[in-house]
Amino acid sequence: MKRLKVLTWQVHGNYLFYLSQAPHDFYIVTKPGNPAGYAGCGNALPWGSNVYEVPYHAVPQTEFDCVLYQHHRHYLEDGPALLSEAQQRLPTAFVEHDPPQAHPTNTRHPVQDPDVMLIHVTPFNALMWDSGDTPTRVIEHGVKLVDEVEWHGTLPKGITVVNHLARRGRRLGADLFGQLRREIPLDLVGMDAQALGGIGEIPASELPRFMSAYRFFFNPIRYTSLGLAVIEAMMAGLPVVALATTEMAMLIRSGHNGVADTRLDVLADAMRQLIRDPALAAEWGQAARRDAQARFSIGRFAQDWDRALRELTQ
Repeated sequence: MKRLKVLTWQVHGNYLFYLSQAPHDFYIVTKPGNPAGYAGCGNALPWGSNVYEVPYHAVPQTEFDCVLYQHHRHYLEDGPALLSEAQQRLPTAFVEHDPPQAHPTNTRHPVQDPDVMLIHVTPFNALMWDSGDTPTRVIEHGVKLVDEVEWHGTLPKGITVVNHLARRGRRLGADLFGQLRREIPLDLVGMDAQALGGIGEIPASELPRFMSAYRFFFNPIRYTSLGLAVIEAMMAGLPVVALATTEMAMLIRSGHNGVADTRLDVLADAMRQLIRDPALAAEWGQAARRDAQARFSIGRFAQDWDRALRELTQ
């Protein structure tokens, strides 16, 4: 079948890498200096030959089969300013990476067009957004570790992965991380992690192996989408301790692949138990790996995207 030429932007690098496992060609809009939303692919991940960078000034003269937006600003402002009139009439999709940031239930999604396919990355996100009359579907994440990783958990502590946690505050759980770190040994990695005494950023391709040394993964986030780092940690064999909010409540089963709860004392007790009992951590971690492989297979993800893009362009 014909490979489609998909115009998109790099908003979440790991997500774009996984998206590129679909059997199509992806063209990434870039600008000099790699400003936010216009970065190139970089060398942190082993990009395939089906991913191309296209300078923003060359976009109007380049042929595409469809346009895939991944950011509200690109859809509302940049796309209409950049694309030719013919390109603006191309089949269009929008992948929404987050739940609503304003009111959690009464926020109308900015894409309100019956001709645009709105794709949510978790069932929770789709539930919370008011998508109006825009046709929607859910394509859950798919993850493919760059290298095979075996968990060993020799570090008797937990790891948290959040970018800019200090700046993003309560919604991402900066206060909860700080509170629990006073009781439990926890390391923080991610962009600007040093602002909270953390380690710093780990290259995306190296992160699963780095995490595999830790006894468990701790997710302090109150309200956001399901992070790829959580799934990558599960794929690497880490049990997960997390707040039982958003999609996490449907992913983490207490006593099976980790512990999910809204009571901090329960989470702290689970962390202490995993630190004391590496065999339990191994048992829960193997269950986490099996659950992640079953739910977030890269093959299923690529097929879902292939189906969506072909339906969009038929």
